[in-house]
Amino acid sequence: MSAYGHRRAEARLKILNADGTPAANTPVQIDQVSHQFLFGCGAFDAVALQAVKDDGTKAFLRERMEKWLKLFNYGTLPFYWGRYEPVEGQTAYAETMAAAKWLREKGVRVKGHPLCWHTACANWLMQYSNEEILRRQLERVRRDVTAYRGVIDMWDVINEVVIMPVFDKYDNAITRICKEKGRIRLVKDVFAAAKESNPEAVLLINDFNTSVSYEILLEGLLEAGVPISAIGIQSHQHQGYWGLEKLNDVLERFSRFGLPIHFTENTLISGDIMPAYIEDLNDWQVDSWPSTPEGEARQAREISEMYAALFAHPLVEAITTWDFNDGCWLKAPSGFVHEDNSEKPSYRALTELIHGAWETHETRVTDENGRLSFTGFKGGYALRAGAGKANLLLKEDTDAALKLARE
Repeated sequence: MSAYGHRRAEARLKILNADGTPAANTPVQIDQVSHQFLFGCGAFDAVALQAVKDDGTKAFLRERMEKWLKLFNYGTLPFYWGRYEPVEGQTAYAETMAAAKWLREKGVRVKGHPLCWHTACANWLMQYSNEEILRRQLERVRRDVTAYRGVIDMWDVINEVVIMPVFDKYDNAITRICKEKGRIRLVKDVFAAAKESNPEAVLLINDFNTSVSYEILLEGLLEAGVPISAIGIQSHQHQGYWGLEKLNDVLERFSRFGLPIHFTENTLISGDIMPAYIEDLNDWQVDSWPSTPEGEARQAREISEMYAALFAHPLVEAITTWDFNDGCWLKAPSGFVHEDNSEKPSYRALTELIHGAWETHETRVTDENGRLSFTGFKGGYALRAGAGKANLLLKEDTDAALKLARE
């Protein structure tokens, strides 16, 4: 079996004509049209596209998102409390819901990020007691998970808990309640509120800390019965590519929990590497951070190697690169496209994997009984024979009869 054998399944099919008779000795074109694996990217510009009024800006954002959609099937939308509800009771619901529905119509699965985090928190919470802050945090989780249910059914429930109670950059409401309640109790409470609001949702914990501290936290949470659907691992590599040794070490250590793994926030830059002495990436403040030809070639190689290693791992279900375009967080050259939307080598390299090497397209001829079989990457398929078409969702080895319908 190849490194990607677990990503593929066999379809044993009987192809029927529209009248129900076997389509004997008939060439059938088999084309994969969607992936089961979640190839993702930050999709914040989908929200901006819904909100912007200027025609020129709208056209620019539409061009960017069209390129985004050609590559990805999974998007993360922003729910930072301070941004989503900058004034108490005044939320970005309209444009965020419009963006989520627009992405869903394009066949994209959507995740909300995050429901609870000490950074980018709502400043207006600071006027309340810790007891009231917690009440409002849980109310916020229930409100948003309920409001988006059926459109967004995946959430980063809580973000960066390892550092949360000892975060000392500035005072904030969530660090206050985490320090008082403890990590496990706070995580248990917010997960319970999310689970109660949408029992079918995929609920993640997410952290940049890949040390043993995160492992110990996960052990405690699972022992406490917290319903974690998947482990989120951030991999912002502004200070240089992890490399396969570190990547495989992280995968091995977090695989012991037996839960799906999502690489939730991946960054590989195409410019100069951030100095190693910087401890908090946010402390790196520059006027500009240009992309370079050498850096772009390096970024394309590193993205190809990292995605291949993650796609080969049986517990990894999703990879999200954080920035689609350059110039976002820290002004980094971190995107697949430049700020003017022109494609970088990394865009083309990832396209060759997702929609090339890891996508199934072939022609098979049925036998005298209308039967054929093929092995393909898991996902959705369109089968065409003559003037007829049939659809197939290949999630596991499958035996099925498909009737051709006229296109």
